[in-house]
Amino acid sequence: MRDRNRVLTIAKEELTAVREEFATPRKTDFMEAIEVEDEDLIAREEMVVTVTHSGYVKRTALDTYRAQRRGGKGRSGMSMKDEDFISQIFVGNTHTPLLFFTDRGMVYKLKLWRLPEGAPTARGKAFINLLPLSQEERVTNIMPLPDDEKEWAAMDIVFATASGGVRRNKLSDFTNINKAGKIAMKLDEGDELVGVSIARESDDILLTTQHGMAIRFPVDVVRVFSGRTSTGVRGIKLGTGEKFGDDRVISMAILRHLDVTSEEAKAYLKHAAAMRRAAGEGETEEGDTDDGVVEAALSPERIAQMDAAEQFILTVTENGYGKRSSSFEYRVSGRGGKGIIGIVANDRNGQVAASFPVEQGDEIMLVTDGGQLIRTPVKDIRIAGRNTQGVKVITTRDGEHVVSVEHVPESETDGGDEGSEEE
Repeated sequence: MRDRNRVLTIAKEELTAVREEFATPRKTDFMEAIEVEDEDLIAREEMVVTVTHSGYVKRTALDTYRAQRRGGKGRSGMSMKDEDFISQIFVGNTHTPLLFFTDRGMVYKLKLWRLPEGAPTARGKAFINLLPLSQEERVTNIMPLPDDEKEWAAMDIVFATASGGVRRNKLSDFTNINKAGKIAMKLDEGDELVGVSIARESDDILLTTQHGMAIRFPVDVVRVFSGRTSTGVRGIKLGTGEKFGDDRVISMAILRHLDVTSEEAKAYLKHAAAMRRAAGEGETEEGDTDDGVVEAALSPERIAQMDAAEQFILTVTENGYGKRSSSFEYRVSGRGGKGIIGIVANDRNGQVAASFPVEQGDEIMLVTDGGQLIRTPVKDIRIAGRNTQGVKVITTRDGEHVVSVEHVPESETDGGDEGSEEE
């Protein structure tokens, strides 16, 4: 067929027939290119961050660690050199912003997913390869922040030092931190940061020392500092002791505030203890309750209000003993005093390793300076009076001590092995 027009007509008719029989609407759209950041490709996953004394860090999936009963020997948490040991652990989301505070008073910022991921026995990566640290500068505190920066404006950040000092700033002061970091707090020679927490004006600050002393005072008695270079004000007056030497602050916790008199607190604690005994949850030790305070008569409404506001403070010692005590055991006072006994520090218990609030459904992770790690439910640790010794939480080896304790909130727990095992 030599008629070109005829050929084109036939081709057009055939293509039209194919279109009518097989054509479908376009399933893709053409649009402007969308810029994708690396973080957009990172899945949200709960991670356990492990830090060593010599400055190595890693993240491991939370479900890697199985739960065990208290008193077990745990599992090997990290392989390290003889002179190194695990000094801090905490749980966070891969998208959680982290502030890194150093012994020089500097602060740096990274997202959790930027930390190296490793197996439970992996050593991790040195901070010097992740942050622009100066010579011999080391990270002493890591604080997870809310994912939504809009919440930061209504929050304060509270610092506590080993010498008993506290300082309060607006959290928004730490929103913009460049890669080179910025000054967070000016520290005196020989002092160091032991606690950095987010708080509101309606909260209380609880400081605990190595010798087992504790003091609780409102956040608003510490004024908001406009600068980041001051040393703050005194939070607790530290003492000395023949057995353990000079005292130092080892932890800071933020508690909910409720105006309660000593009479109301004593009446409520007696009522709550009776209810637990009736439910078969008897306490190991009641502590010294003969303080001369007369109990108040509490209405059912007041009991319900106090029950809703009650928190439990978990205190763990370096020899592996611990207990939970009601937050109403810790009376609110002015800052700067010597405080009250939070747990008995003696040859059996050793000095205090950690103290912080926990919930009934939480779990805790304990790490020793020998690299042993155990994850156990909080409910297995009995409730006892403030001025008591506690029960065995982890069995430590000879010469081994608990150096870090971290709690795993209930929403992040995944059950696990009920038995006690060593790996």
